Amino acid sequence: MSKVYHKILSQTAVEIPAGHVAIKTIDMHTGGEPLRVIVDGFPALEGEHVLAKRRYCKDHYDHLRTALMFEPRGHADMYGCILTPPNDEEGDFGIIFMHNEGYSTMCGHAVIAIATLAVKMNWIDTQDGENLIKIDAPCGRIEAFVDIEQGQINGVRFRCVESFVVALDRKVQVEGLGEVTYDLAYGGAFYAYVDLSRNSLNLALDAKHYAQIIQQAMQIKHAVMNQDADIVHPFEADLSFLYGTIFIDPSPTDRADNKNVCVFAEGEVDRCPTGSGVSGRMAIHHKRGELSIGETMKVESITGSVFEGKVHKTTSFGDFDAVIPEVKGSAFITGEHTFIIDPLDPMKIGFFLR
Repeated sequence: MSKVYHKILSQTAVEIPAGHVAIKTIDMHTGGEPLRVIVDGFPALEGEHVLAKRRYCKDHYDHLRTALMFEPRGHADMYGCILTPPNDEEGDFGIIFMHNEGYSTMCGHAVIAIATLAVKMNWIDTQDGENLIKIDAPCGRIEAFVDIEQGQINGVRFRCVESFVVALDRKVQVEGLGEVTYDLAYGGAFYAYVDLSRNSLNLALDAKHYAQIIQQAMQIKHAVMNQDADIVHPFEADLSFLYGTIFIDPSPTDRADNKNVCVFAEGEVDRCPTGSGVSGRMAIHHKRGELSIGETMKVESITGSVFEGKVHKTTSFGDFDAVIPEVKGSAFITGEHTFIIDPLDPMKIGFFLR
């Protein structure tokens, strides 16, 4: 065996020089949508609760978000999270979501993934049957239920925060697209929901039309943002913004009742059916009288992955009639990483090409 090849086999860890930043992550996916879970190396975040810690991260460590989400370590559609202490002793932990544009208020696919990881990493004590995890997100407390049978995870469902409809069948003029009819609803984040059966957009929700989906979704998002003054959270100003556009169409298969594709943040396409988006849809379908309490709906994504949603119960939230939605899916670990940030690297804070 050559001396060089022997060294290759025996020296497989990178020595991290002084002055370099090393951040450890566990990568996952839920229905094809990535989640980069930061587990070590990120600076401590100040703040009395998760929403305050989110502001602190944005103000002080946003360069680490871009370094981990953007190329060359990530890509334009990367998604990540940081774990924090919970808001109070009743919670298990808090979570801050991050992506190509900044920080979201709620993320269902991340909740499903992190609940899965909490079990696989033995962060919580578990038993066969249903295991409850209380997670504090920026939008509020999320209850996740991990179903375990003979030590194996059979899926995760979560109960979202109060979700509600702001308006049904609202119309907006979009340059190049004409008049677009949309519903405005909140499922931990605000979305404009565009049912293709009620619009003439000449759009197919498949990978072949990926660029067209992004373009039309962003056009609609900006048009709604410019027109709609109702994107206001009843209690938190930090949550009062339009996160994305969700297109809805019948499913081409018998795996699901319908299909949706969510384009959020800066043109990021969700590979999964979007947990917060499905939560908002549960409020819409219940408001229209199309979905009773406990009745399930299967929603397919652009990759063919499926979430199951239902209305757990009705409630109120500020001046809104609201529901507590429940969404079910599965997540998987894809790898572990130690990312190194060299202070001399001219691309240390990242970039991305679309």
